[in-house]
Amino acid sequence: MDKAFWEQRWQNRDIAFHQPHVYEQLKQLWPLLNLPRESAVFVPMAGKSRDMIWLATQGHRIIGVELSDIAVREFFTEGGQTPARTSEGDFEISSAGPFSLYCGDFFDLRPEALSDVVAVYDRAALIALPAAERKRYAETLAHILPRDAIIFLVALDYPEHEISGPPFSVPRQEIERLFGETFKVAVLDAHDGLAACANLRKRGVTRLEETTYLLRRHPIERQA
Repeated sequence: MDKAFWEQRWQNRDIAFHQPHVYEQLKQLWPLLNLPRESAVFVPMAGKSRDMIWLATQGHRIIGVELSDIAVREFFTEGGQTPARTSEGDFEISSAGPFSLYCGDFFDLRPEALSDVVAVYDRAALIALPAAERKRYAETLAHILPRDAIIFLVALDYPEHEISGPPFSVPRQEIERLFGETFKVAVLDAHDGLAACANLRKRGVTRLEETTYLLRRHPIERQA
């Protein structure tokens, strides 16, 4: 991951990917998961997403990871919180209330940081990565997550030739290719997302399918 690229985008306020509102499909679909209150949810490449605040209102503790210190600082400032800051390995951790945000590279995370996570919320991580890094992302996620953790994943499918990502187009067949060996992939929702995505329309995208997936690990086969 290119830390300088993302830092420059935050410094230049080139953050059209940041949404000021909570993702509608999150509000509609997340309650179907019936996760216990006070359970931990992991948000990779979290930015300063307001979705984390909504998840916290559902009773969850939030563990996020984000490359940009600007994004981390703005998340707490905009929430009126002054976080405590600690260091752990290559990460600086900012914590306040139900939020613990790790500032650093997702690929440097260790399983111990996520030992009590029950679910992942990925709305903007996978689709932020170029094709060469997506397999590594899927493998790392499978490695660092507890076995029973589920993944709530949002992906986009649009004609790749129309724009240069991010966000990148990651169609269903690629989701299956990336995750299918380890996880059972189920579609929770699929809809035409172009009308609600002014940024991509402005950039020239003419078709956009937005799909929400639920990933659960395949059961361990018992030996006879």
